[in-house]
Amino acid sequence: MSQSPRYKWKLLRTGPIRLDGGGMFGVVPRVLWSRGLAPDEQNRITLGQNSLLLHRADPGGGPRRLIIEVGSGDKFGPKMRNIYGLEDRSIIDAITDAGARCEDIERVIVTHLHFDHAGGLTRKARHGESADWVRPANDPEAPAGVKRTFPNARIIVQRREWEDALANRSVMTRTYLRDHLEPIRDQLDLVESPAPVYRGPVPDRSQPPTLPPRERETEVLPGIHVFIVPGHTWGQQAVQFTDDSGRQVVFTPDLMPTVHHIGAAYSMAYDVEPYITGVTKHWFLQTAVEQDWLLVLDHEPGNPLQRVRSDGKGWFALSPEER
Repeated sequence: MSQSPRYKWKLLRTGPIRLDGGGMFGVVPRVLWSRGLAPDEQNRITLGQNSLLLHRADPGGGPRRLIIEVGSGDKFGPKMRNIYGLEDRSIIDAITDAGARCEDIERVIVTHLHFDHAGGLTRKARHGESADWVRPANDPEAPAGVKRTFPNARIIVQRREWEDALANRSVMTRTYLRDHLEPIRDQLDLVESPAPVYRGPVPDRSQPPTLPPRERETEVLPGIHVFIVPGHTWGQQAVQFTDDSGRQVVFTPDLMPTVHHIGAAYSMAYDVEPYITGVTKHWFLQTAVEQDWLLVLDHEPGNPLQRVRSDGKGWFALSPEER
């Protein structure tokens, strides 16, 4: 049996984003969550926007260079940039700093289509460029014209996530934005991974999925698998691959955005189903222990590389790892 392809990778930092602390921690009181992430005078906490640049390590065929997650991008005007505390840095800068070009990226995988994860799929049209999409008259808040950031890439997302994004099925009213959805329609590779299935109408918090992990994974590229981790959105996916050191790396979306979300009750007010987030988190962390995953947390502003261990009390603890 041939060995599964392995990938070299770089962690990309696409700039900080500041979001409401209460929104990020849901029912958990401020007196608890503020111990780890101190809020500013507007109750915002500073988060990271983390992405990965992968390059296939072996000489096999197929796409060789890809991106996982793209951050919020560069399209917001002054008002929204101030609200979210965005700086003059985007996925474009991060890729350039890593010695690559957006034109060289062959595949992009996004965990879900909220603006802070997929906004960077498009960028502001520069002076003299012909826009790939122009805002309609009824959407004055959208940028006037945008270009596809990765013109030669196919974009991999779950079909359920795409359909929910188009229908704006979200707790938030403006997170699925037309300026990063409409221009990429022709670039999409929609995936239909099996969702976790439970016996009975409502699963217990510690109840594992009916389907075993391998039956819920979809190989979207040689050696790269995605699987649905519902709760934050119904179609949110995690991304798994083996790196050139033999580690099983799992890019972890808003199921557990920071190290401070390790607790069972630590979910976001933005989740479409907070209870299901808790159920999903339990089996996700248990599988991470059993398979010794190296997690990469999408919003962690410090070290996003974490191993999961049992805490000896029926739950889990994180152990940081260097790149």
